[in-house]
Amino acid sequence: MIAIFFALAGLALYVYASHVEPYWLQVSHHRVGAPVSSPLKIAHLSDLHTDGLNRRERALIEILDREKPDLIVITGDSISTTEGKEGFFQVLQALRAPLGVWVVRGNHENWNPIPNERDFYNSAGVNFLLNESRKPREDFWLVGLDDAFAGSPNLDRALAGVPEADYRIALFHSPDFFDRAAGHCDLALAGHTHGGQVRLPFYGAIWLPPHSGNYVEGWFERDGSRLYVSRGVGTSALSLRFLCRPEVAFITLEN
Repeated sequence: MIAIFFALAGLALYVYASHVEPYWLQVSHHRVGAPVSSPLKIAHLSDLHTDGLNRRERALIEILDREKPDLIVITGDSISTTEGKEGFFQVLQALRAPLGVWVVRGNHENWNPIPNERDFYNSAGVNFLLNESRKPREDFWLVGLDDAFAGSPNLDRALAGVPEADYRIALFHSPDFFDRAAGHCDLALAGHTHGGQVRLPFYGAIWLPPHSGNYVEGWFERDGSRLYVSRGVGTSALSLRFLCRPEVAFITLEN
């Protein structure tokens, strides 16, 4: 009887971790003081690891349609393989925000390059940032960096021409790049860790990818800068999540 009990319990945990939690998107809301002319609601997405408009992606789009962010940013690992780019394209076309959708690379986009990358994003109607900065609105800059794990981030190049007094939001994938970016931006958004993806009670994440640093999930501060690390939307390696729900974070900047 004991063996049967543990077998059934193990099966139930596996079903939960593979078929329930990975699709149980958690919505979080955060407010940050900033010198903006009007409130700015940012949807922060990371680690989509998508291959198309499937169950999780449709739930994500429903959340975005309901929340109506001013801006959507995607901080890398949008695909897992180059073959997934067509499905990713479909997802991008379904995303809408008044100030646009903005994307940076993760390690998977460096390992699995998207052919004609800028044309790909332009055709999808979104903005791609690679070691460069743009102003979606007059009161802030987006600073988009390549991934520190698998790419070549260049903070000096990205910040060229950006006045030091202006409000800067840095977008990058691997959170340990915050060690370099802190003090050069006001707010930083990253992903990569998946929050550990599988966590154990009283222990936490059983594994984190390289270049996570000490930044697993949530808020961090250093040298006058704030970093938010998303647990991400999708899964990688194993299609499992346990005690680490996928996340869609909404960060509202307000004076």
